[in-house]
Amino acid sequence: MVDTTYRSNAAEIMDDFAMKGEILRDALDKIASINKLLGGNKVTLDGVTALLRGIDKTATIHILDVGCGNGDMLRTLADYGLRSGYNFRLYGIDANAFTIEHASGLSAEYPNISYHCEDIFMENLPAPNFDIILCTLTLHHFKDNEILNLLGFFHAHAKLGIVINDLHRSKLAYYLFTALCYVFGLNEMSREDGLVSILRGFKRRDLEQYTKALQFRKVSIKWRWAFRYQWIISSL
Repeated sequence: MVDTTYRSNAAEIMDDFAMKGEILRDALDKIASINKLLGGNKVTLDGVTALLRGIDKTATIHILDVGCGNGDMLRTLADYGLRSGYNFRLYGIDANAFTIEHASGLSAEYPNISYHCEDIFMENLPAPNFDIILCTLTLHHFKDNEILNLLGFFHAHAKLGIVINDLHRSKLAYYLFTALCYVFGLNEMSREDGLVSILRGFKRRDLEQYTKALQFRKVSIKWRWAFRYQWIISSL
């Protein structure tokens, strides 16, 4: 039986920022499709909506997506902003140049989205401050000490707050994903990385410990389907 007591530090294949090619492109698109199908985009979108409650819609809202992948979350946000009357300016960053090129191509019809190839640990942001910073299926790629550093940095640069959408580390999620791989025909890299991702995911106590260590005052931690945690950190 797989042990989910503690977070794994095992590396994922996609953590190689020099990776490129059709295998990576297929993995990025499959991850985005599965995330959307299982309601993952809604978890992040609901978090953004919560932070925007009471905000003047005539103002320009700057949103940064860290580890943006193929840009699916940003395109979802752009569509939502258009439907809801928000003036969004959206930014995606990823440390893999091939990923950024792919996301840019898929977002060619979205003039309010820009993509930037940056290593977040270099603290190079496409703008000095944002209203909201997002991490969708990104935070689990980092170790605990890195997470604390990142969240402290994000909190200092997000005027409204941060929305984290990431995996619940559980045995059931691990074995269900194994079955899901066959249903969706995931390639070998996606299967291996997906299982490692779950083992690098979080339990509620992990998020509560981060909250306490960083002395965040206004937070919401909710379990959401499919085996996700929505963690909203308000800056107000």
